[in-house]
Amino acid sequence: MNDTPKSPEHPDRGWRNFYGRRHGPTLNKAQKDYLDEDLDSLSPGAAVDWDANPERAPLDMQMRFHGKPVWLEVGFGGGEHMIHMASTYPEVEIIGCEPYMNGVAMLLGKIRKLGQQNVAVHPGDARDVMDVLPEASLSKAFLLYPDPWPKARHHRRRFVTQEHLVPLFRALKPGAEFRIATDICDYVRQAVQEVPKAGFVAQFCVPEAFNHDDPQEVSGDWDTAWDDWISTRYEQKALREGRKPHYLTYRKP
Repeated sequence: MNDTPKSPEHPDRGWRNFYGRRHGPTLNKAQKDYLDEDLDSLSPGAAVDWDANPERAPLDMQMRFHGKPVWLEVGFGGGEHMIHMASTYPEVEIIGCEPYMNGVAMLLGKIRKLGQQNVAVHPGDARDVMDVLPEASLSKAFLLYPDPWPKARHHRRRFVTQEHLVPLFRALKPGAEFRIATDICDYVRQAVQEVPKAGFVAQFCVPEAFNHDDPQEVSGDWDTAWDDWISTRYEQKALREGRKPHYLTYRKP
C-alpha cells in the first residue's frame, strides 16, 4: 500500500508540505520567454513529474545523461554556482532543483546566453527528484546557502533533516561528496548533528570551542572554500552583513 499523503487538488499525486516562495516580483518578458521556450527541454525527465509517474518509477539515467557522472544542486538560487560548475566540468551533467520561479528564469537566461548543454533543471522540490533517482546514481551534491529558517520552531523545515538527508544518501554513490555552504552558525550546528545520522562522514574537524547547545562563530577548517568555489550573491550579502561563511564537506563511505 502506498502511504504517501495525497493532495486534495490532485488525489492521484503525492503531496508534501512545502515552505517558501514560488514566485517573486513580476517576471520580465525575456524571463517569461525562457520559461515558456526552454524549461521543458531541460527537464531531468518525465519520471520526475507526479502526473507522468505517480508510482515514482526510477529515472532512466542512461537515456537522459548518457552514462556521464551526475551531480545535484539543491536550491540553485540564481544559478551562478550551477553554471560555473557546468562550465568548469563539461564532462559532468548537473541537475539543479529550485522552486522559486524567478531564480529558475535567471538560470535559464544564463544557460541560453552561454549555450550550456550539460544541465538539467527541475523547477520544484528537490525531494521529487530524489524520489526517482536510482540508488547510487549521483557523484556529488551541493546545498549552498539554503533557507536558514532562523526561528527554532521552523528548524524542521531545513534541508538538514532526515526527511531530506536519507534519500540524498541513498542516491549518492559510495565515495560521493556532499558540500554544504552556509553563513548561519545554527545551521552549522544542525548539520553537524544531523548529517552523520544519515550515514555521511565529515571531512572536517569540529572545533573544540564550537558549542552545540549554543553555537558560536569559531574558526576551523570549515573556513576554507573549495578550490573550484565561486562566491554567490548570497555569500556576498552575508559578507556585507558581517556573517562568516562555513564550508562543510561530507562523504558517503
